[in-house]
Amino acid sequence: MLDQKLISLLPDLAAFILVVNEGSFTAAAKKLNITPSALSKTISRLEAALSVKLFERTTRSLVITQAGKRVYDQSLIMVNAAQQAVDLSAADHTEPSGAITVAAPEAFLNSVLQPLVIPFLERYPLIQLKLRVADGDIDLLRDNIDIAFRLTDKPHENQVLKEISKTYLVLCASPDYLQQRGMPQHPLELEQHDCLYLAETNTDHLWSFHKEQEHLTVAVSGRYAVNHSQMRLSGVKNGLGIGIFHDFVIQEALQEGSVVKVLSDWTIKSNYHGAIAMQYAQTKYRPARLRAFIDFAQAQLIH
Repeated sequence: MLDQKLISLLPDLAAFILVVNEGSFTAAAKKLNITPSALSKTISRLEAALSVKLFERTTRSLVITQAGKRVYDQSLIMVNAAQQAVDLSAADHTEPSGAITVAAPEAFLNSVLQPLVIPFLERYPLIQLKLRVADGDIDLLRDNIDIAFRLTDKPHENQVLKEISKTYLVLCASPDYLQQRGMPQHPLELEQHDCLYLAETNTDHLWSFHKEQEHLTVAVSGRYAVNHSQMRLSGVKNGLGIGIFHDFVIQEALQEGSVVKVLSDWTIKSNYHGAIAMQYAQTKYRPARLRAFIDFAQAQLIH
């Protein structure tokens, strides 16, 4: 039997989640159609009921506390369960409807998923599709993601996994660059070349290679680094140096001859190689809109 106190707190917890998601009382209050001061009183009431401080508040900033983060995570489970109940009540609708949030790395989103957007939305006119670039780690619950695509050999546990295919990394350069600077015959020779890397972290310039029993890491350098695959590819095509790309990013450029493979007898290792995995939460009930996207993506991407 539900505790009366818990029942009275449910609307306040939902309001708290909205404040966290919106990042301010003003934005959240606007969505709730109440004043910021009224919303502030709601949060204060919740803090008193829970005996915790949820936010550090100043005139210029709103920062969630560690205790607030724990309350948020648990409250989000509650709200998501409520959303599933709402979805379940609409399960008999003949046509899938509602919003789906799908996250994927930038390169995969641009090269692989983007061509599927129009056909999917044309087939399911009542679905709203939200695509989000997410090159780092994705937490489905925390980031409010329905489906995540990951390029990894270590998919997340405790989530449904649909392996779409495999992906590997390709080292390449333009024919003009290689004519001027020469074709590297060994990874260590890359130290004498201009290389284009991501520059997201302080280790992105460290490229790891292996062939048979030989394993080595090379510290590369160059005049141009960018964490956007198409911009990096444009730089390689225009002779700025040697770059690493996923096979699905570089396939067309290889076919047209604007770039050629370099050190193709070596395997390149990184955090973003292995399986192309589609993952989503384990649940007994899955809304029709999610089933529609999952089935569509599998049909289009698995060959």
